[in-house]
Amino acid sequence: MFFRAFRNEDFDVSELSFSSYCVKLAREESHYVAIPVFLSRAFRHTSVYIRTDKGINSPEDLKGRRIGIAEYQLTANVWVRGILEDDYGVKPSDIHWVRGGMDTPGRPEKIKVDLPDDVKMTQAPDGATLNQMLMDGEIDGFIGPRWPKCFNEGHPHVGRLFTDSISAAEDHYKRTSIFPIMHVLGVRKSLAEQHPWLPGALLKAFSQSKKMALDALSDTSATKVTMPFVEDTLDRAKNLLGDDLWPYGVAPNRKVIETFLDYHYRQGLSPRKLSIDELFHPSTREVFSL
Repeated sequence: MFFRAFRNEDFDVSELSFSSYCVKLAREESHYVAIPVFLSRAFRHTSVYIRTDKGINSPEDLKGRRIGIAEYQLTANVWVRGILEDDYGVKPSDIHWVRGGMDTPGRPEKIKVDLPDDVKMTQAPDGATLNQMLMDGEIDGFIGPRWPKCFNEGHPHVGRLFTDSISAAEDHYKRTSIFPIMHVLGVRKSLAEQHPWLPGALLKAFSQSKKMALDALSDTSATKVTMPFVEDTLDRAKNLLGDDLWPYGVAPNRKVIETFLDYHYRQGLSPRKLSIDELFHPSTREVFSL
């Protein structure tokens, strides 16, 4: 979906990678304008996987290591690098990044990026996958939005850096109030110009849809998700985040967005630091009735 949206502009309305959108916007190449509907959010302490036999016992031990990534500009990776630097003093330049396909060799970056001179990144060897390199110990870890296959299959020497990732994420949120945003909603610029009411209507529709989903999730007489401990998990989440687990709109997300824009610029993915006012269609910056 993201490849089609950013390479070919195939869709009128599309979920968009937050990072890819910022790359395009900063270059004045975006065919979409964002709406502050955040369709994907995730605490990213689950995203760092390591070889448990390489002496990596803390985030600081990642310095000098070879860490695999599918794409440097992935939103999840931007968040992880920012957290590693801000909380543990591990800069992107402290790590040797190895880029390649997770399960299929030769994955390209959706968007070409020019990295800072002090960031070292090499391509995985031809025919190699990051999953196999991690299994073989050819890389020391992996960072990405989902687990590598070998972790899910129970490889004896592959684990998470943050073994209690929920507690680590809760601690980070209590200190920062940041629930990371992964994806935004985008509408084709030409359509928004032709129909200036459309972005606001989409914000209202998605907000109503989200309310329906959260109401259904809270009805645990018959759970709407196929996982155990739904009531306990909801209680824990609400105790941390409040009743609105998944806020839309600019105002309740200002700090999260500003933090991400700072990370994006500091990591060399934006040639200039973007402002919140640039990101979203003007009609969606305020709440109003249609």
